[in-house]
Amino acid sequence: MKRSRRAKIVATLGPASSTEAQIRALFDDGADVFRLNFSHGSQADHAERLRIIRKIEQEVGRPIGVLLDLQGPKLRIGTIAGGKIQLGVGARWRLDMDLTPGDASRAPLPHPEIFAAVHAGAELLVDDGKVRLRIDRSGADFAETTVLVGGPVSDHKGVNVPGVVLPIPPLTPKDREDLAFGLDELGVDWVALSFVQRPEDIAEARALIGERAWLMAKLERPSAIEHLEAIVELCDGIMVARGDLGVEMPPEQLPELQRRIVRVCRRLGKPVVVATQMLESMIASPVPTRAEASDVATAVYDGADAVMLSAESAAGAFPREAVSMMDRIIARVEQDPYYRAGLEATHTSAEHTVADAVCCALRRVAGLLAPPVTITYTSSGFTGLRAARERPAAPILGMTPSLAVARRLALVWGVHALPAPVVREVGEMVAHACRAAREERFARPGEYVAIVAGLPFGRGNTNLLHIAYIEG
Repeated sequence: MKRSRRAKIVATLGPASSTEAQIRALFDDGADVFRLNFSHGSQADHAERLRIIRKIEQEVGRPIGVLLDLQGPKLRIGTIAGGKIQLGVGARWRLDMDLTPGDASRAPLPHPEIFAAVHAGAELLVDDGKVRLRIDRSGADFAETTVLVGGPVSDHKGVNVPGVVLPIPPLTPKDREDLAFGLDELGVDWVALSFVQRPEDIAEARALIGERAWLMAKLERPSAIEHLEAIVELCDGIMVARGDLGVEMPPEQLPELQRRIVRVCRRLGKPVVVATQMLESMIASPVPTRAEASDVATAVYDGADAVMLSAESAAGAFPREAVSMMDRIIARVEQDPYYRAGLEATHTSAEHTVADAVCCALRRVAGLLAPPVTITYTSSGFTGLRAARERPAAPILGMTPSLAVARRLALVWGVHALPAPVVREVGEMVAHACRAAREERFARPGEYVAIVAGLPFGRGNTNLLHIAYIEG
């Protein structure tokens, strides 16, 4: 199941994509990684989807990555009498800790952490910013507000507090339970941490996860952007979660911010996923808008490792069409000569390490000799990540003796991950690499391939670059 493109596709599973036939179809259409969104569905639902994924993985002989997306803390208003009210511009509306159902004069907001952090003049956004409130006066258990942008408000709508760092841990009791289930029972490959605000938010999740999965921070709040580089350095990957970012900041700033995040991740060699509303109209339509197609293309031109489908594949009417469309957009962009020129123009200097020196040489070799494939032999995945950072012209065959590492690398730009036997000497590794390049249809007899690895195998950092000839 060789893919011809470099950027990867993450597809969220849900009611529209839960059967074996549906999930297999999404994989065949181009999905490289499947997202299990623990904001919806039961643990049993997700366990069954993962069982199907692993069955398909065995059938196709290609590692498939699984991303567990934790719900994180959700800030919501409480119950509204009658289910819904209408707030007009200029109206006064009180929010407090009283759980009595709300009305047009007041409503419950059972989050003392919000009242502890806000102040007069701050704004609250309700229902993804459709209703905007200004705080006139607040205390430890209340806030009196004026409606700046009115509209309907119904039960349990979400609340955003832009520009404020809230004293909320990123892991709720539900998240801890879901994380333990995902790691111990499911064996997921990536864990996405929601509501990251500061570098310190990473530590708790990292301690719980250890080496059992790679950790992805979701950038959903402007406060995280103030610590962007520190957060990127502490994680294994980043998700640009544009939904909440777009609620809490002016929309004209979001494209620039997305590009900035992608460039920081590329410079530091961390996989980055661009997510949320990429082909939103395909929830109900078999074709995207022209703007959505351009949106996906922009992320690919910028060099993002992956683009993600959310409701389009989880609950939409056209999940296969959405994956197929994303696959075609990526392939078309990567055929554009200016795509390669753009990657070269935005390439940044590597770190002053032996590993990066070797991977820089790999990129140079790929440009000069034009091998059909470059090959990394890695135990931890590190060599594959550093090679992908260089965005070489040739695809990367990421060989590893660890199936878990191969599944994680399925999300990384340009890497065709492949389980490989344990090797003890260079000649043995070269033989396995050349055989795999032929069997996976990347190279033919008479061609050269470039191989990077770390010696001694299983313990050494990347320090070997070898050019091998494919024998007939």
